[in-house]
Amino acid sequence: MADDPGEERLDAPEEEEGGPIKSFLEHLEDLRWVMIKSLATAGVAMLGCLLGGNHVVRVLEWPLHRAPIRHLGKSQSVRVMFGTNELTRFEVSTNQPWALLAGTNRFVRLDIVPVVVTNASDTNLAQLAVNAYPELEAAHGGRLPIEIINLGPAGSFVVATKVAFYGGIVLASPFIFYFIAQFVFPALKMREKKYVYTGLAFSAGLFMVGVGFCYFILMPVALAASAQYSEWLGFSANQWRAEDYIGFVCKFMLGMGIGFELPVPILTLVKIGVLSYRTLASARRYVIVIVFVLGAVLTTPEVITQVLMAIPLYLLYEVTVWIAWYWDRQEQKRAEAEES
Repeated sequence: MADDPGEERLDAPEEEEGGPIKSFLEHLEDLRWVMIKSLATAGVAMLGCLLGGNHVVRVLEWPLHRAPIRHLGKSQSVRVMFGTNELTRFEVSTNQPWALLAGTNRFVRLDIVPVVVTNASDTNLAQLAVNAYPELEAAHGGRLPIEIINLGPAGSFVVATKVAFYGGIVLASPFIFYFIAQFVFPALKMREKKYVYTGLAFSAGLFMVGVGFCYFILMPVALAASAQYSEWLGFSANQWRAEDYIGFVCKFMLGMGIGFELPVPILTLVKIGVLSYRTLASARRYVIVIVFVLGAVLTTPEVITQVLMAIPLYLLYEVTVWIAWYWDRQEQKRAEAEES
């Protein structure tokens, strides 16, 4: 019957009603397959990161090598050389035996050189001698050397697990979003699908920009601030636990990437009609508090890095508000044109 409202609903175009109507059990089955495919993809990505864990760790250590960490305390910095190879660097307090070799110089180079010694029986013996030389801060580099270490037999496995977990999430996330989209999109109208597709594209780009900003700019500053503050308090900062360092760096970059995606869901909700320009403009005072709270949670507990993270997040929100204002003005102009 043409007058039957049920038939009219089933025959409605996709623009009005979305995709085909399914029963609850059919939706549950689709959701089960989404979870299976997502977990399988994440597992494969984590396995790949686990096998290449040494390369991933080298990448994560790069911001530490670039961090402008300078000496603040009065302890002496010693660089041990064997020929042209640097063996290690370490800090020496004035009350330690090494200080006798270092003298009063702030930066010292210890050269280990082979020498030949002739004993009473005219037998030549090869020995090693240590020569101490004062060194300029510029030649030494002036940096506080920080070593990433494991402090237990299980430490390396914990680090490998964290590297695999965070790296696997990053690599598998595009596929997981695709599987979720396959589950959700049949219920959306064509107009809503277009907005979601556009939002996903911009979301991926903003996520990479946020991770890059954190990795190249913010992370070295945060690590340097942490080490300098520790030295200022009088604690040694030349050794960090590997699992703590890897966990902090990964969480920091992921948090920054997710924070940079803030405009995407907001503008999508504006396009759909859930939010408006006036709502966003009136929420500015709350957003200021939120971005500083995010800066305090995701960065080291000091002001510099919190501000460095909060400022770009708030600027992104301001850009979002002005885009919503532009869309609102366009809608008003179209409405006025239709009325006239």
